[in-house]
Amino acid sequence: MLPQLFSPSVQHTLDLIGIFVFAISGALLAVRKNFDVFGIAVLAEVTALGGGLLRDLIIGAVPPAAFTDLGYFVTPLLAALLVFFLHPQVERIQAGVNIFDAAGLGLFCVAGTTKAYEYGLGLTQSATLGLATAVGGGVLRDVLANEIPSLLRWDRDLYAVPAMVGATMVVLCIHYDALNPLTSALAVVTAFVLRLLAMRFHWRAPRAWNRRSTVRED
Repeated sequence: MLPQLFSPSVQHTLDLIGIFVFAISGALLAVRKNFDVFGIAVLAEVTALGGGLLRDLIIGAVPPAAFTDLGYFVTPLLAALLVFFLHPQVERIQAGVNIFDAAGLGLFCVAGTTKAYEYGLGLTQSATLGLATAVGGGVLRDVLANEIPSLLRWDRDLYAVPAMVGATMVVLCIHYDALNPLTSALAVVTAFVLRLLAMRFHWRAPRAWNRRSTVRED
């Protein structure tokens, strides 16, 4: 059994905070796309829970936590309700939302990697599912909103890379029998700080070497 970073109650609270912030990002996109109240709720739910659902279904942790814990299901609805009535005010504090989003990214990539390994996956597969846990909801959100997923666009600040770094740190610690609350926290903080730095300095992944594409850039 791998060590837990936080007590179950603290971990559950942090999960709900991460879910709430991810749901806000989904609901805000729905508002920008002029979706109705049902569309706002769906995009909030998908963004918040999509990555965890994908992970749990792959590793066989069924029924997924999103369907066994009412808080996981209700929290995105509360975020959708908030955005439905107060979206101009929420837009104005987008910078603060982005900070919490970065924290959720770090927490989810580490928690997802750890849970996948506990269910018997190898190190590489566990890191991959940790990444999917952190970014999967955002990908599903963009697909449903008929957008190119943000993590595939060259003109977006690094998002998947910080999660990959955090997940990789976890599996390296597992491999060297060094995973403990301290190293787990270090992986969370590393992913979090990398995401913040990417937003601050607009770090982006490189495109194809010696690119000569004539396709128009959006």
